[in-house]
Amino acid sequence: MTGKSKRGFASMDPQRQREIASKGGREAHKKGTAHEWSKDEARQAGHKGGVVVSRDRDHMSAIGREGGEARGRANALARGENGSGARRFVERESSLSPGRETEAHADRASVLDTSRLEQEVRR
Repeated sequence: MTGKSKRGFASMDPQRQREIASKGGREAHKKGTAHEWSKDEARQAGHKGGVVVSRDRDHMSAIGREGGEARGRANALARGENGSGARRFVERESSLSPGRETEAHADRASVLDTSRLEQEVRR
């Protein structure tokens, strides 16, 4: 600690602090004095948070590693390495919309089961 003793609100347990803060928030909304975010304010706040998080190289590396592992699992399933014998393929979706960040959506994969189609083709 920095040499200051905890008094008042700071000395309360976190659950009690949340209860009091929650009551204050509800009352502010009833009075009409609560802050409500506009779309632009929310966008700016989200951007600011994203910039701060992106500075943490270890965190970003962990996110990338997790995504790569997930894609590897999806591709393994698509190759039929799950032991089911059903052949599958991974279809890449691209949802490009102007003015939006598309990187988060561009590489979503949906796994489609083609075993029924293959059976019908063989007939």
